Amino acid sequence: MKLESATTIFAIALLAVIAGPTKAHHSEAAQFDPDDPISVEGAVVKVEWANPHIWYYVDVTDESGEVTTWGFSGLPPGVLQRRGVTRNTLSVGDVVRVIGNRARDGSNNASGYRVTFADGRSVFTGSSELVAPQP
Repeated sequence: MKLESATTIFAIALLAVIAGPTKAHHSEAAQFDPDDPISVEGAVVKVEWANPHIWYYVDVTDESGEVTTWGFSGLPPGVLQRRGVTRNTLSVGDVVRVIGNRARDGSNNASGYRVTFADGRSVFTGSSELVAPQP
């Protein structure tokens, strides 16, 4: 094998490794609809504090007693920590009200913009890429 061929193969492999993770990240506006705001209240049942975005899940009970679990995407952990939101801010069992923008695919997922706790505390967990939904 010629040196030029080996160098070309190495360069292509390096580009594939670098480009792979960036290709998987999508714009929030592509996933969540700013024209479809939601507001739900319920109990936090799970928190995933990991890159590229945190996810937290809230069980919402309707008038008939049926429980629906909503998943909310938040900002990356490092960004939230710089804003004062830590991995201990949201805990399983917390009763919260979450406003956000619903997923375009119609699933029970949304971008979580603001979380308000039963005691009135409120934290911002969402991206500034989309216009904040009105409560």
